[in-house]
Amino acid sequence: MSRYDVTEDPLCYPGTNVLRNKAELTDQDELDQFEQLMFLTRSEEPLPEGALDYAHYRAIHHHFFQDVYTWAGQPRQVRTAKGGNWFCYPEYIDAEMNRIFRELSEENHLADTSSLQDFAEHAAHHIADINAVHPFREGNGRCQLILLDILMQVAGLEMIEENIEEDELMNAMISSFAGDEAPLVNAIIKMVG
Repeated sequence: MSRYDVTEDPLCYPGTNVLRNKAELTDQDELDQFEQLMFLTRSEEPLPEGALDYAHYRAIHHHFFQDVYTWAGQPRQVRTAKGGNWFCYPEYIDAEMNRIFRELSEENHLADTSSLQDFAEHAAHHIADINAVHPFREGNGRCQLILLDILMQVAGLEMIEENIEEDELMNAMISSFAGDEAPLVNAIIKMVG
């Protein structure tokens, strides 16, 4: 997992950047392995039901990370950045996430998009917005991908996991943070089978 720049973080073990976790692991590599194992285990279970709103998104995060972190499903409380780029300040997270999910709802969760290109453009915009907010301390990228998969299903599309190129997707997310959503649109189009 890539590391973040954060201000003082009470969620980390003192003197480290390792997040406090239910397994009491203080080695980052061990925590990464444990987190991925728990994520994969929970991925075998049905997703929580919901209205595809912010509360539902938090429930999805909780579902996947409840075995690892006591704060699973709760918005981030510290300022954080990646590569020197600051994500949404914690005091604005709830308002921004509610706005994004309200817009998604107004667009019928992309069910009425006219083509794959149209879907990808709208989905890229919303996923880029969520990425810029970065509502959780950890697990944002995985939750964004899960939401994208749900939106694809709503639109009658299918995500083919083998078509996801992680480096390309990461670079597309970085580009979208800088305002260029075209690489993310292309990455989403490639995911569809």
